[in-house]
Amino acid sequence: MIMTKFATFAAALGLSASSALAGGYVAPVVDVEPVVVDTRPASTNAGLVVPALLLLGVIAAVASDDDDDDDDDAGTTN
Repeated sequence: MIMTKFATFAAALGLSASSALAGGYVAPVVDVEPVVVDTRPASTNAGLVVPALLLLGVIAAVASDDDDDDDDDAGTTN
C-alpha cells in the first residue's frame, strides 16, 4: 500500500515537472528606448561675448592711460 502511494506520488510529480518545463527557457526580451540628446546651442553666444570682453579691455586700457605731463611744471615758478 505504501509503495503504490509512493509510485502514484512520483508519477504525479514527474508529469507535473515535465509539463512545467515543456517550453524550455526563454530569455526575457527588454526593449531599450533610444536616448534623445539635446543638441541646442548654449544660451550664451560666444560670437557676442568675446568682442564685448575685448571692447571692455580697450575701454579699461584707455581709461587707465595717464599721459599728463604735470611733472614738467612742478619745480618752476614764474
